[in-house]
Amino acid sequence: MKYIFILVFCISFLGFSQTVTKATTDSLAPKLENIKWISGNWKGEAFGGQTEENWSEPSGGSMMATFKLINDGKVSFYEIEIIREVENSLVLQLKHFDNDLKGWETKNETVDFPLKKITPTQVIFEGMSFEKVSDTEMNVYVDIKNDKGEVEIVKFNYKKSR
Repeated sequence: MKYIFILVFCISFLGFSQTVTKATTDSLAPKLENIKWISGNWKGEAFGGQTEENWSEPSGGSMMATFKLINDGKVSFYEIEIIREVENSLVLQLKHFDNDLKGWETKNETVDFPLKKITPTQVIFEGMSFEKVSDTEMNVYVDIKNDKGEVEIVKFNYKKSR
C-alpha cells in the first residue's frame, strides 16, 4: 500500500512538472510581432448590437484600433485603442466616445490595461484578453463593472472580414 502511494505521488509529480514546463515554454516575449494576429477588420455582436473592431499591423512601436457598437442602426459609442511597447512590456490603452465624439474620459485620461502574459493564441492584459480561435475568428474578453460594482466578463466573438 505504501509503495502504491509513492508510485501515485511520483506519477502525479512528473505530470505536474511537465505541465509547468509546457506552460512556461508557451509564454512569448512581450513584443508586438508576437500579437500581430490581432490585426485586421473584425465584426461580431455584443450588447444587443453589432460590433466592429479594426486593428492595424504593428508599426512605430504600436498597434491601433477603432471600435464601434451599433444598436438599432445607430452608433451607440466608439473607442480608440492602442497597444504600445513600454519598458520591455506592452500596455493596451483606450478612450471611449459618444456617437457625437464627445469623450467619456477627461482630456489626458486613458483606460489602461497592463500586460500579464502572451502565448501563441492568447494576449492577456489585466482586465481584457484576446484569444485566437483560428486565423479568421477571435474572442475578446473584457471585465466590466455592473451597477452593483460587481465585475462581469463580457465575451466578444469576432469573425475576420476580408
